[in-house]
Amino acid sequence: MFRFAFEQYLWLLWLVPVLIVFFMWGFRMKRKALALFGNLGLVEKLSQTVSRKRQIWKAALIVMAVLFLVLALARPQLGTKLRTMKREGQDILIALDVSLSMQAEDIKPNRIEKAKHEIASLIDRFEGDRVGIIAFSGKAFVQCPLTLDYGAAKMFLDFVSTDLIPVPGTAISEAIQKAIDSFVEKERKHKVLILITDGEDHVKDPVELTKEAAKQGIIIYTVGIGSVQGVPIPLYDQRGVQTGFKKDRNGEVVMTKLDELTLEKIALESGGKYYRASPGETELDKIYEDISQMEKKNLASQQFAQFEDRFQYLLGVAIFLLILESLLSDRRRIKKDWKGRFET
Repeated sequence: MFRFAFEQYLWLLWLVPVLIVFFMWGFRMKRKALALFGNLGLVEKLSQTVSRKRQIWKAALIVMAVLFLVLALARPQLGTKLRTMKREGQDILIALDVSLSMQAEDIKPNRIEKAKHEIASLIDRFEGDRVGIIAFSGKAFVQCPLTLDYGAAKMFLDFVSTDLIPVPGTAISEAIQKAIDSFVEKERKHKVLILITDGEDHVKDPVELTKEAAKQGIIIYTVGIGSVQGVPIPLYDQRGVQTGFKKDRNGEVVMTKLDELTLEKIALESGGKYYRASPGETELDKIYEDISQMEKKNLASQQFAQFEDRFQYLLGVAIFLLILESLLSDRRRIKKDWKGRFET
């Protein structure tokens, strides 16, 4: 079976007739230019060391070289090999807190940017696992559905910010429920939820919903981000200039702190583990190590045809023709000098 991997480059084959026309026009114009000097036969006698046939051959070699270069650029492929591709892994959802408290700067540059960096680093480690992203604050929604396209997942991650969801709050229970709805219900394993938040759920107790998630085979790893001492939440205008700190109804500065107890309960209830985000991101190594040791399921299996490239041969021919053209001189040897019209 034969095909071109990049058929769009075959449009460049129009260069071949264009070059042919160009060389034909060039030879014709050269002949007209010689005729301006006087009698064409006499001029040709005077310039008989220049071989017109060799000039035509040199032009033909250039045209053929361009032809083979274009064909090589289109990447011809021949033959097939059937190969079975299998991907095994887990279904992994990463729930990221995008509430206003994630703007706190107790972790540089701030909590949400640190969390996004950790998620991107974790995605880079996955091999064969499907990954999805859930964003949540007062509400939760699927930012990126489960996919094997890690590049797409990271692209969706780039758009995550604290302005993403207008509903304020930190509804961890909403994120867990959204994860339950996103996983395949009939499966009782191969499901992992990584929850990254500061843990301050002011809506309702997420531990009860964690029990339902555990019944459906969802293992939850929680990553706490922030400090337990509490820090103010900076506010910014549309230009990114800090305008102050968030205050309550009494005008007091609101302090946000990491609620480790809640996150530990969620992890314990689901059979997962709790980690606090660290500068060295050692928690990612531990989570990835745990996930890699889990029993894997077959996520994708397909047969595909692998075509063998053959452009090397055409490229070699094109290079040979160009070398041959450069070595071929348009001059020829004359056995005897011309003595004019009185030659006998």
